[in-house]
Amino acid sequence: MLRLLVALILGAVVGLERERQERAAGLRTVTMVSLGSCLFTIVGAYGFPNTDPSRVAAQIVTGIGFLGAGTIFLRKDLVRGLTTAATIWTVAAIGMAAGTSQYIVAVFTTLLILSVLMVLKPIEKRFFKRPSEALVSVVVPRGESEIERVRAALAVIGAFPMSIRIHELNDTDDRLEIDVGLPAHRTTSDLLRQLRTIEGAKQVLITRDLIEDRVRAGN
Repeated sequence: MLRLLVALILGAVVGLERERQERAAGLRTVTMVSLGSCLFTIVGAYGFPNTDPSRVAAQIVTGIGFLGAGTIFLRKDLVRGLTTAATIWTVAAIGMAAGTSQYIVAVFTTLLILSVLMVLKPIEKRFFKRPSEALVSVVVPRGESEIERVRAALAVIGAFPMSIRIHELNDTDDRLEIDVGLPAHRTTSDLLRQLRTIEGAKQVLITRDLIEDRVRAGN
């Protein structure tokens, strides 16, 4: 029971950080992974006499990959969820360490995971800034320079169109659907404010992950 309790606490510590970041695998998921891995390890070691306990442990390492794969998805050309999947995989190792009474190793690994998730992320954003993405839909008057007007407006805040789809609405207006690359320091409000400056623009729609905006704003 002590081993299970340690696995639960350490998993919850990592899960709190994931919950704070509003990731797909949050407090309950990460905690259950640690707790389940610990129990599997204990059962494998003591539940089946005269058998190799490492067999169950090996299946944990393999099986946890299916759970982690469920957090990974591809959107356009970007793969998201890899860090969450890696966190689940590593937390399973913490549960296994707790299940074999390697408490110091389990606690130290938990601290290392927190340092990677909390300390390295700001460093990564500071030195490896990547443009974020937004899907923009805007109705503009039809004309030869309609795309150039949109491009010029986006350039003011350092944004740029990655792809453009044009739909004819009527005899005078077109709806432009644009995949926009946005500098890391720019927010959705900046983008909306700039799109409103386009002459004749109306029905502006922006689809974007607002979590990144809250992180940049420090909320």
